[in-house]
Amino acid sequence: MTPDLSVSIGPISLGRPAMLASGILGISLEVFGRIYRSGAGAVVSKSLSKEPWDGYPNPTIVGIKGGYLNAVGLSNPGAPYFAKMISQNKDVPIIVSLVGSIEDEFEFMVKQFENSNVTAYELNLSCPHVEKVGLEVGDDPRLVTKIVSRVKSTTKAPVIAKVGLGTTNYLDTVKAAIDGGADAITAINTIRAMGIDVETQRPLLSHKIGGLSGPAIKPVAVRCVYEIASKYKIPVIGCGGVSTWEDALEFIFAGASAIQVGSAIGDGWIDVFSEINDGIANYMKKKGFSNISEMVGLAKRF
Repeated sequence: MTPDLSVSIGPISLGRPAMLASGILGISLEVFGRIYRSGAGAVVSKSLSKEPWDGYPNPTIVGIKGGYLNAVGLSNPGAPYFAKMISQNKDVPIIVSLVGSIEDEFEFMVKQFENSNVTAYELNLSCPHVEKVGLEVGDDPRLVTKIVSRVKSTTKAPVIAKVGLGTTNYLDTVKAAIDGGADAITAINTIRAMGIDVETQRPLLSHKIGGLSGPAIKPVAVRCVYEIASKYKIPVIGCGGVSTWEDALEFIFAGASAIQVGSAIGDGWIDVFSEINDGIANYMKKKGFSNISEMVGLAKRF
């Protein structure tokens, strides 16, 4: 019997378990199509704001041992532009990532996509390097609840809250998102970090402090998925350092219903999606699993 690689993330149904994480690629529909055809279950867009943002000057992304440091500054063309661009999309499951600081901004952005084929919205409540959005929003549970609730009242599409590690207990942010009606949680975002060039004594990034991504954060992300899935009955999407099928299974065993891949395709390695699919399928055949849902949260037995 061929293993079933389809997944359900609350009301979201995808044919494959790995999706493109937000922020790693641009917003080209052509690129989205390539990623989807390469084996991704869905594509998460760059985080979009109400108005276009230029982001930070270079250098914005630097490779380090174990991953990347980045502080791009959430550069994007704005939600209205992206909504027009994907209005004719019919083939690729697109999850639209949104970033803002107040409820009104999120409501405005969601309304731009009323005539677009949107699979879900992912609310970026955890960017670690842009002021007044991201983690500053995620660190305010009351604001998180208001934002999620407003988006839920504005759209019938599923709403995912992306949480990270800020100055408050991230589980409080998860609880606030659940109180607002979130359909799922993505955990985690990049981790606030910094690097310095010892020859020049200068910070590696123009913004000095950015986000750490890649294999270095995977054990932290797995721990967070495990804690969320153990405490709350809400679907979780695991994100952080996934580059192999074994990495994906760690998240699934921790309690993730699906996973996201970001840094692993930073060098154009889009075959990672098909490799993850094949690896999971072979594992399921070997171990006697017929569908992915049978494996979700197995580590919680011990």
